[in-house]
Amino acid sequence: MNKLWIVVKHTYFQQIKTWSFLILILGPFLFVGISALSGFVSNNASEDKVAVVSKQPQLRQQFIKEYSQSIDSKIKTVKVAQHKFAKKDIDGYLTLNLQDNQIRAVYHGNQEPDSEFEQAVKGYLQRIQIQLNMQQAQLSSTQIQHLQQQPHYQKVIAKNKQGEKIIKLMAFYLIIFVFMMITLNYSSVTAQDIATEKGTKIMEIIFSSTQANKYFFGKILGIFLVVLTQLVIYLFGGWGGYVWAQHVPVTAAFMKDNQQMINKIIGSLLNINLLFMLLGIILYIILAAFAGALVVKAEDSSKAAQSISYLAFFAMILALVFQSHPEQPLAKILSYVPFISSYIMPVRIINGAVSNLEIGISLVILIVSIVVFMLYISKIYQGVILQTDDTNFWKRFKRGLSYHR
Repeated sequence: MNKLWIVVKHTYFQQIKTWSFLILILGPFLFVGISALSGFVSNNASEDKVAVVSKQPQLRQQFIKEYSQSIDSKIKTVKVAQHKFAKKDIDGYLTLNLQDNQIRAVYHGNQEPDSEFEQAVKGYLQRIQIQLNMQQAQLSSTQIQHLQQQPHYQKVIAKNKQGEKIIKLMAFYLIIFVFMMITLNYSSVTAQDIATEKGTKIMEIIFSSTQANKYFFGKILGIFLVVLTQLVIYLFGGWGGYVWAQHVPVTAAFMKDNQQMINKIIGSLLNINLLFMLLGIILYIILAAFAGALVVKAEDSSKAAQSISYLAFFAMILALVFQSHPEQPLAKILSYVPFISSYIMPVRIINGAVSNLEIGISLVILIVSIVVFMLYISKIYQGVILQTDDTNFWKRFKRGLSYHR
């Protein structure tokens, strides 16, 4: 058991110290960060800067208190506002004045003001004018209450099928993208790692000190822990980004308006689909390790990984085909087939076209397949990896199978 964990530890730290792992971890966060930064910069660049001036300071202060966005509060007089406008330090200025019991506002600028700012001005003017009218009319408190009576408005929204379809599509493509990215990366890493060791003829020394099956288990477990580390970092980083986006001005409005949709997408990821993805990754890693052991030269490791990539692409294409029709009989059958079920079953789950019993059966088949593959390949692993004859694939494969007969 000690030797097993030595292999696990060595494989794990060997992989997380590489530049490729660091880039894979930081890549999504850098992409999101750069996108958020560019959005923030463009938002600030396009935001109109205006001044608000008035002969009645109370009017000005009350408006700025209600709407402070994009207002240059340091400018307090018309003369200064005109000077700043001429120098193009501001995009325009608004004058607020009270005359003959009527509030008047005039906006000065070279182009139309921002629509949000204009709505805020109109709303403010309307509220102040109503207050002035009620004071002028000398109404009683009862009459004022009657005037302030608000109408009742209620929304009854039917289930938005189109919106639900968009959410399902987004969740589907996100799962497929993450699964495919991790599968391709770690299939290549696993095949290359094992093929490189085989090419250095170091395996004879290793197998003289430990059993081949323990070494194989250690390799697979070590690489799986690397995958798990990456997913945990993504989960915590994603949670942090989610909380951060809710409080940053440039994304807060978007998050608030689309909260329900975002929560449903997250819910589609952090459920049984995540387990299918993890088990699928283990299965592909095992197959990649076997493919890597079959090559003769270390430089042929890319060919070994390529065969795994073809299988993953084939499964992904099937998932894309059945995304709109997960209830078809062929989709149901393929959702139980190892290597393919990790792509197809999440499609059926997202679309609600599967029962709990079917999910359980698919999971059991997937787990049993992993155990069978692990045990069988571990038995023939030594016979496969110690072969150095430059023969064709099937001859090396047959020799490996006959090693423990």
